[in-house]
Amino acid sequence: MYGYHGKVLVVDLSSESSWWDYIPEDVYRKYLGGIGLGTYLLYKYCPPNANPLSENNPLIFATSPFVGSRFTTTSKFAVLAKSPLTGFIGDSLSSSHFADALKNACGDALILLNSAQNFTLLHVDNGNPVFIDASDLVGLSTFDTEKSVKSLLGNAVRVASIGPAGENQVLYSSIANDGGRQAGRCGLGAVMGCKNIKALAINGDIETQIYDLEGVERYRRKISAKSLGEGTDKYRNIGTMANVSLFNRFGILPTKNFQKATFENADKISGEELVERHFEKNSYCSNCTIGCEKLLATTDNGKKSIGRMEYESLFAFGPLCNIEEPNTIIRAARLCDELGMDTVSCGATIAWAMECDENGISIGDQSDDMKLSFSDSQDLLKTISMIGHREGIGDLLALGSKRASEIVGGGSDHWAMHVKGLEIPGYEPRSLKTMALGFATTPRGACHNRSSGYEADLSGTVDRFRADDSRSEVAVASEDFTAVLDSLIWCKFLRKAFDDFYADSAQAYELITGFDITPDELRLCGERINNAKKMFNIREGWCRSDDTLPHRILNEPLPDGVMPGVSLSREELDAMVEDYYVSRGWTHDGLIPFSKICELGLDELLVN
Repeated sequence: MYGYHGKVLVVDLSSESSWWDYIPEDVYRKYLGGIGLGTYLLYKYCPPNANPLSENNPLIFATSPFVGSRFTTTSKFAVLAKSPLTGFIGDSLSSSHFADALKNACGDALILLNSAQNFTLLHVDNGNPVFIDASDLVGLSTFDTEKSVKSLLGNAVRVASIGPAGENQVLYSSIANDGGRQAGRCGLGAVMGCKNIKALAINGDIETQIYDLEGVERYRRKISAKSLGEGTDKYRNIGTMANVSLFNRFGILPTKNFQKATFENADKISGEELVERHFEKNSYCSNCTIGCEKLLATTDNGKKSIGRMEYESLFAFGPLCNIEEPNTIIRAARLCDELGMDTVSCGATIAWAMECDENGISIGDQSDDMKLSFSDSQDLLKTISMIGHREGIGDLLALGSKRASEIVGGGSDHWAMHVKGLEIPGYEPRSLKTMALGFATTPRGACHNRSSGYEADLSGTVDRFRADDSRSEVAVASEDFTAVLDSLIWCKFLRKAFDDFYADSAQAYELITGFDITPDELRLCGERINNAKKMFNIREGWCRSDDTLPHRILNEPLPDGVMPGVSLSREELDAMVEDYYVSRGWTHDGLIPFSKICELGLDELLVN
């Protein structure tokens, strides 16, 4: 088989045994790899109604046919499990050398079942797992864990690890790899911590066969050249931090926990300002020509801190918490990477707590010398550390805004800014109506990466201020496009470098695998993968009321922005959601008819 190994490595952590699961060719053709293959494997290996923080929840690391091809931006891997934050499908992506090592050592995926008895370093060398006591790694940051593992096993291994947040099962903890890159969202680090795996060390030299080596090399040169064109200028020069200025002008920059859509001091933390005053160096993922990631350094009188910075982290610890001090934001992002926590959920949960304080609502064990208020830089950093170690108020905030607001009560759920339990990223849905629909319906919860509806809103393809039936087809096409992107796996920042995404990707796929696939068949893969995700959620208890948005979004018009007073009512959202279901070929209640399941070839999932 070309492009694939035809097998995945399964490791039972409790019995310390392993075996190969051989995957039929038609599964690869239908699910591609990455998020798609991972969804198939999760449905197969996760028993219905499994507790996300139990040994029954598998943890899956999936590669793709493009990993190892040296196509630019394709050294990426997917991590999947049932999310402890949402109770639905949890999927996350990361880019690094770990992806290449994973494919060389574990075939097309690594599946971890059950739990180790004690914290363990799992070393997989060419498909052979070795279990090493990790008691001396417990409590270490993700950076120090990786350094210690390489000191023990040599620099040839690639490492994925959890920090204290994962050990303590913070529900939005992440999995770090290659010097701090994160598989960040959905709390998959908590699943790894529940399995008592402190770190994975991977190395191998099992080669992947390529169907057309000369054709792949020609395509590689072509797509590398295109990756340096206008479509990636923003990412190469300032990175996604450029969104701060842009979003503030458009009135879509969530501020003070989505109370506002513009940040008065946006100029102090704009990407342009941070690159000018705090830039340390660019950081490149493995096999990437773009180098979007910017490392920023603090410039205040405190101990120097260097942190990776992109828009979502900048938004979460800046405007969302009403903080204008760049050094604080850099330290906050770095601290989250050390602890192993998703910056979006962390910042949003803290912003919820700040609003509780603003409304005079006590949220528990908060010491007299600490008042968690909007704009308070010092207590922001202290709170992040407390969350990672689940100390004091951090024990409550480790649950995320949904669960924390349910415990605190007092109407605080009205400003818990999440969908299905996953905190909303930095896009204001009241004035981005297609994005609002994407947030409400995307299977993993509020997400700008699984639905790129904001592109239609911001490009003028649709009127972003109006909720109407023009949204559904756009949202569906956006989600299916993203599913293909995340399964092959291309980086999203490369998406504008293609002349015709589906035609170009079908050509690349055939050069790698030898599988003859048309652009329409590739598009169908995206539809199939999104329906498979939805099937998983339905099996795990999804209901129509889960496809919604927070109370604030549906009840409070925006007080500022380009159009003050713009709003989104529950009735408008419900009408868009129903149109979306119709466009998907689902029932009015959002269920998938059996005829649709069979049409997409998903009936095989029902017998697993």
